[in-house]
Amino acid sequence: QVQLVESGGGLVQAGGSLRLSCAASGRTFSSYAMGWFRQAPGKEREFIAAIRWSGGNPYYAASVQGRFTISRDNAKNTGYLQMNSLKPEDKDVYYCAASNRWVPTNEVLYHYWGQGTQVTVSS
Repeated sequence: QVQLVESGGGLVQAGGSLRLSCAASGRTFSSYAMGWFRQAPGKEREFIAAIRWSGGNPYYAASVQGRFTISRDNAKNTGYLQMNSLKPEDKDVYYCAASNRWVPTNEVLYHYWGQGTQVTVSS
């Protein structure tokens, strides 16, 4: 089992930045690929970014490419999502997830999920 806890969400003005963290405990975090997803009420969950076990091959959704950066520190069992140039449409609940496979956009293959953290962007 891997337990994931997100933090760092909040209210920010459009154009601002936030850094989300995903703290992992339980089984070895470095054995898992990590992904970030987001979901608005009444909508399907959307893939945002993913990174391999080693920290390589970051992969992004087109909607955040160039604005968001995913990273991880396996020594700290923590993953990060740096979000810059935030837009009102980025307002969502953000979730981190862990997978023992590398199929970045397939949420079904992420076996472990955090509880989510709210991001709100004011215009």
